[in-house]
Amino acid sequence: MRRTNLALALALLALSGCRGCTSSRPPIHPNPNMYNQPRYEPQAASAFFYNGQAMRPPVPGTVARGELRDLTKDGPYWTGKDAGGMFVTAIPKPPQDEVRRNDYPVDYAERGKQRFEIYCAACHDKGGDGKGILFERGKVPTPSFHTDKLLQMPDGQIFDTITNGTGLMPAYRYPIPVRDRWAIIVYLRALQAHRLARSGRPVPAQVQPAPPAAPAPTSPQPVPPQPATPQQVKPQQVKS
Repeated sequence: MRRTNLALALALLALSGCRGCTSSRPPIHPNPNMYNQPRYEPQAASAFFYNGQAMRPPVPGTVARGELRDLTKDGPYWTGKDAGGMFVTAIPKPPQDEVRRNDYPVDYAERGKQRFEIYCAACHDKGGDGKGILFERGKVPTPSFHTDKLLQMPDGQIFDTITNGTGLMPAYRYPIPVRDRWAIIVYLRALQAHRLARSGRPVPAQVQPAPPAAPAPTSPQPVPPQPATPQQVKPQQVKS
């Protein structure tokens, strides 16, 4: 009996010390075989796969959720090119599915300014002169948006450059959604128009594109009221 009481006292004493305090020592794992198991680090090599890469590419034809696009009907919005493969000169309207997935209408100029300062200003600077921090510190050659070449460049070609990159510029198809790429172009055209107007030069029509008007969401058709069905009234029995 004394041994039982002593064991219970020791157990209670041990439990009283479990107050959830932090410790610098690793936790105790009674069954560590599921915790410490072989795995691959990102970008690691592997002798198991034929190409020697541990990270596997997606299956060909894989479409991410929300990325199913009708390139036949809405190709200019997704690619910046028309059916003939030419760059579009105006910002196309977003398709209905894109409108339903995102918040419309959107202030393209303000949204484009935010995305421009996040992704573009580091190289092109906030004024678009190509004198960003990478040029100042690393002397990375960056084109100015106010040259005649960029002023005459179609909107679709600028969109394609943002999407796929060019030269030292990487592709931004994954960090910047499609809607934000068009918003950046709207803000970029506003920068160009402001610079031209300030210098007294005429502003070409290409530099003043209208933001894409979001199509009005389709509202459900009103259901015509159904005619009321007459209720049958049971005849009351008169008691004699």
